[in-house]
Amino acid sequence: MLSTRRFAAMLAIGAAVAVPIAGCGGDDDNDDNDSGGGGQATQAATTGGGGGAAGGTVDLTATDFKFDPSDPSVKSGEVTFNVTNDGGTTHALEVEGPGEESETDDISPGGSTELTVDLSKPGTYEFYCPVGNHKEMGMEGEITVK
Repeated sequence: MLSTRRFAAMLAIGAAVAVPIAGCGGDDDNDDNDSGGGGQATQAATTGGGGGAAGGTVDLTATDFKFDPSDPSVKSGEVTFNVTNDGGTTHALEVEGPGEESETDDISPGGSTELTVDLSKPGTYEFYCPVGNHKEMGMEGEITVK
């Protein structure tokens, strides 16, 4: 279901930009995003823990229209996703799973950001680009948390 904020943002963007999927706004169900300006955002979660290595990080590259890697595995705990947009259009990252839903602000082409999420519950988490229909175009993946 669309939040009021997301619906209003989609209407405003649709009215302002008549070019199909050329960078419309993302899903704003989570209001904890901090804008870093210039297409960058940082979001922090709470608990400490793994991520496969000290520091718990996963480097993701967003292109038109996929993420690389598309199926990372991590240890449970706080995990930081370093996202670089190597594509030609605006992208973003959203992570959803057991007890978690977090996303970045839009990332302009050539930009990068990070998203720190609490993946303390083992299982499978979905991640995708919430911009336009990028998810339906194949910009999605699964994170396995052990």
